Amino acid sequence: MATTIHTAYFCLVSRTTLRSIIILAAISIAGITATQIYWVRKAFDQKENQFNHDVNASLQAVANRIFEINQTIPPTNSPVEQLSTNYFAVIINGPVNANVLGLLLASEFEKRNITADYEFGVYDCEEQCMKGAEVKASLPKQPTTKLTDLPTWKSDGYYFSVRFPAIEANLISQMGIWGFSSAVMLIVILFFAYTLFVILRQKRLSEIQKDFINNMTHEFKTPLSTIAISSDVLKNPEITQTPDRLLNYAAIISHETTRLRQHVERVLQMAKLEKNNLVIKKENLDVHELIREAVQNSTLLLQEKNATVDLQLNASETHIVADRLHFTNVVFNLIDNAIKYNKNIPHLKIESGNVGNQIFVAVSDNGIGISPENHKKIFHQFFRVPTGNLHDVKGFGLGLNYVKRIIESCKGKVSVASQLEAGSTFKIILPVA
Repeated sequence: MATTIHTAYFCLVSRTTLRSIIILAAISIAGITATQIYWVRKAFDQKENQFNHDVNASLQAVANRIFEINQTIPPTNSPVEQLSTNYFAVIINGPVNANVLGLLLASEFEKRNITADYEFGVYDCEEQCMKGAEVKASLPKQPTTKLTDLPTWKSDGYYFSVRFPAIEANLISQMGIWGFSSAVMLIVILFFAYTLFVILRQKRLSEIQKDFINNMTHEFKTPLSTIAISSDVLKNPEITQTPDRLLNYAAIISHETTRLRQHVERVLQMAKLEKNNLVIKKENLDVHELIREAVQNSTLLLQEKNATVDLQLNASETHIVADRLHFTNVVFNLIDNAIKYNKNIPHLKIESGNVGNQIFVAVSDNGIGISPENHKKIFHQFFRVPTGNLHDVKGFGLGLNYVKRIIESCKGKVSVASQLEAGSTFKIILPVA
């Protein structure tokens, strides 16, 4: 009792600790991510402000050169207006040649190391006409921008405008260290998510393994105890005086020994399946013959529970390519489950039929049924439908996983249709030989 309490307490502490670690790690990752986003944004804003400052200075210098060329008096206020994040307008109050403007822009931008692609146009708002537009880009063969593509600005005189169509991408490309740090952080987050997935998966496998060991201990302990008790009785010399009683205990020992051998055989079969060492001898077999053989092998199980089996073997094409022993075990496992997971007198129905070039075998029962959320899980190795600490149903959680693997080795499929307290139907579909 003390050992059980200690084990339960240890499991509780482990789960609480793991949950705390996951929560703290998630909070840490979220905090680091928020901090990274904040500083990346700050760095981008700084880059953008620096870029706007350099562009303003360059356009101011270009405007001053145009005022000198046209011998006009520059305005008292700054002639440069930033109309949007990537669009600038410069008042020059006089005509300017587009080629000259292009050379001046290229020169000033080069001085301040402005490498972003840009478009510019010259406007005469007194005559409501636009003089010309050109594109200066780092990419070769950049198409010339139409004047109608550039937005206009309400002004009473001459002005030219410059637009940087891909400024955000250009600024981001200049944030090398921040891009690298963000990529590293993303890798860390993905690694954390993968590590968390592995930890949870290993925890689940550990719990499954623990349940398997508990079930195996229980399954082996019961027949061993029965054999031990029967052996003690047989040691009594007086039992030879009662042959019927002697025969009865001998039969009990034989029966329990058979149960132990079956348990060991199932574990060994799954171990061989895991290592792909299970020998499967495929041959052309009659599925109806295999079903009848499996039912015959289940006679003792059926008699113990007063179970009945209704065979409705209606398939016309009955031959499949399979291993006789393993396919018989598949049907036997389904019959065994139908009997074990049943609170009433078991009534089984085994049907067969053809669909196209396939044959199906369906095993139905009137048992306790399976909830929909466990339909896929029951085919996992070691999985058993949770029943708390009750061990009223024998087994290791290997049978249906064995069924699935054997059927898939025959290029077939197995599925289940079931509801709680409404019985279950396991359906096997195989190609016709």
